[in-house]
Amino acid sequence: MFINPIAFQIGPISIHWYGVLYAVAAVAAAWLATREARRRGEDADQVWTGLLVAAVGGIIGARIYHVIHEWGPIYSQNPALIPQVWIGGLGIPGGVAGGMIALYLFTRYSHLKFWRWIDIAAPAMLLAQAIGRFGNFVNQELYGGPTTLPWGIPIDADHRVPPWNDLDTYPVDSTFFHPLFLYESVLNLIGVAVLLFIGRRYARRLYDGDIGMMYFIWYGSVRTVLETFRTGNWMIGGVPVAILIGVAVAVTGFVVIAVRHANGWGVPGAFLVEMEEREAAAAAAEAPAAPPDTPAPEANPG
Repeated sequence: MFINPIAFQIGPISIHWYGVLYAVAAVAAAWLATREARRRGEDADQVWTGLLVAAVGGIIGARIYHVIHEWGPIYSQNPALIPQVWIGGLGIPGGVAGGMIALYLFTRYSHLKFWRWIDIAAPAMLLAQAIGRFGNFVNQELYGGPTTLPWGIPIDADHRVPPWNDLDTYPVDSTFFHPLFLYESVLNLIGVAVLLFIGRRYARRLYDGDIGMMYFIWYGSVRTVLETFRTGNWMIGGVPVAILIGVAVAVTGFVVIAVRHANGWGVPGAFLVEMEEREAAAAAAEAPAAPPDTPAPEANPG
């Protein structure tokens, strides 16, 4: 059941499944973001430029997070591995932070509405994460403890972490593990459906940015729960860093929504109001001009 991480070779160049899946994830995200941009009356052509900028920022942030996490056991001894992103090793929390910073800079430079564009990006980001997580399956990463559930996955000896690297207690042929990557992927797909539904059903009530903050709530909650299944986590004060980040992200999303609505820092259904105003202006411009008033005939004195 183990998969060769190399998808195919082009001469001396090895193309890894990890990279292939991230490319598929990027295309799927761009497709969904394009549809959302059009629905919100924004320039869909900006999606591809924004995607490129956010992807670069996301990859840099994700790699930084992963390198810090694995600095002691891996990268302090092999610093040449740090730029080799194509072999795997991206931390999604860092990717989210890097992508958001890059998106903010892009919208500022392009004179776009940042809050509206994070609404456009939010469902697409969850879709990309759902697809990209299968790269962890190929690389035998992001798994939990042993399980007897029918969807448990095998992990070979080289990819085991303590205490599951004790092959006498946990034989490779008969020990299966929770596929946390699959749990996160499924939950992210559900999140895509939830955000798209809320964005349509309650469009008249939402402020620009609400869907983006709901992404934070969803993603932070999912990561917080799934991190409780993992071992060998990066810890601060005995608490996994990913849990601290997950809780902080979810709480931030909730607080931002609550504070903005309590203070009226936004316009309900802003993109719908703007689209309706543009349609009304266009209709008025196309309407035929009214004929000039015809003067009344003079009275006959006769």
